[in-house]
Amino acid sequence: MHRRGFLRSAAGVSLATFFAVPAVNTQQLGTRTLDVEALLFDPDAPNGGNAKGDVTIVAFFDYNCGYCRKASPALARLLREDGNIRLVYKDWPILSEASVVAAQLALAARYQDKYEIAHRTLMELPGRSSTERMMAALAGAGIDRKRLSIDLKAHAGDIGGLLKRNNEQALALELPGTPVYLIGPFKVAAALDLQGFKDVVSDARQRAADK
Repeated sequence: MHRRGFLRSAAGVSLATFFAVPAVNTQQLGTRTLDVEALLFDPDAPNGGNAKGDVTIVAFFDYNCGYCRKASPALARLLREDGNIRLVYKDWPILSEASVVAAQLALAARYQDKYEIAHRTLMELPGRSSTERMMAALAGAGIDRKRLSIDLKAHAGDIGGLLKRNNEQALALELPGTPVYLIGPFKVAAALDLQGFKDVVSDARQRAADK
């Protein structure tokens, strides 16, 4: 999977960068079918922010993606400051085997109700880390390492199934790489800063109000 040239730091990115995604129903994109209900409400996909928020952001990311790491603090701050956004995490490990391991570990931490802690910790690790380094960092963040290993094995099928669905959804949406943020009716393939996120959220709310 190669990142298109327009993926970049998005400070100052205008609304011309954004383009509409399909309306919320089942669409045929190319030869692949996208079930938007499953995209937005997969029961196994971790969620953050306000479960009843008026804008949903679906974030496709890879823990070894530098653009994802750059945008992650801004997205986390947006959720804290706005208070009315629902975030759906879509682990999409496409860059390396280490990416797959990181996604599996983060999703296994969900069984301790610590997915977001794991997510933040792994996003903060520089470079491509070994499994041992990732495990040590997660343990340092307060995640039970022994239970993490147990859950990783016990729920391997569910974790693998979720990653497969995430990949199928990304392919159906014809995503160019990571990161990609589906924000209301917009698809944003860029590492947005805080103001960039705020601008798209505002535009999404205005689009909803105009209907």
